[in-house]
Amino acid sequence: MIEAKDIEQVARLARIQIEDDQIPELTNRLDRILAMVDRMQSENTEGVEPMANPHDASQRLREDKVTEADQRDKLLANAPMAENGLFLVPKVID
Repeated sequence: MIEAKDIEQVARLARIQIEDDQIPELTNRLDRILAMVDRMQSENTEGVEPMANPHDASQRLREDKVTEADQRDKLLANAPMAENGLFLVPKVID
């Protein structure tokens, strides 16, 4: 069972601000979620075929060939700042 101190600790670790009046509702919701997970884990899945997984499918890939002409200069003309064939962007991290 989830307790208020668990909610507070997870919120602190995740750097999420949770008001004190929200803790009882969050505790209740998490308890219900964990109870559902427990019920799902207790189900007998013997003989149940796994569902299809998209990672098992193979990708149909197209041939890797150039299909458009070089438009670098045309595209760079629309850029607010460009230099030596490159887009210039403002620094966002010091």
